[in-house]
Amino acid sequence: MTPSEQLQTVLERIPYARFLGIRAELAGDEMTAILPFGEHLIGNPMLPAIHGGVLGAFMEMTALAQLSVSEGQARQPRVIDITIEYLRSGRPLTTYARAQIKKVGRRIANVHVEAWQEQRAAPIAAMRGHFLVTPTT
Repeated sequence: MTPSEQLQTVLERIPYARFLGIRAELAGDEMTAILPFGEHLIGNPMLPAIHGGVLGAFMEMTALAQLSVSEGQARQPRVIDITIEYLRSGRPLTTYARAQIKKVGRRIANVHVEAWQEQRAAPIAAMRGHFLVTPTT
């Protein structure tokens, strides 16, 4: 299975990713997750702003997809803990995210994710997480 097919399979296995409409693009070994804007993503209609839970889930799924594609996991990685930093309001625009795997041990992976909208240099949220992994042998 090619990395692109593997990535698509990972995202299709997550019902919430299908509900949000998340897709991803691969360029070499670098994956960019894409969250197209939809009215169902609004948490604060007065601003309007994307719901924080949607942003958190989007970044978590970005990390899971990156781990599954780049590390060849036997099973879907499991979340141990995550910390999310909300830096700006998510406006009603398409949102992008990239995960950077900091370290993968025998059982635990440390991943950092940044999400942005118009400019990658101006992230709207960041996530640091630890995941339980089961590498393929």
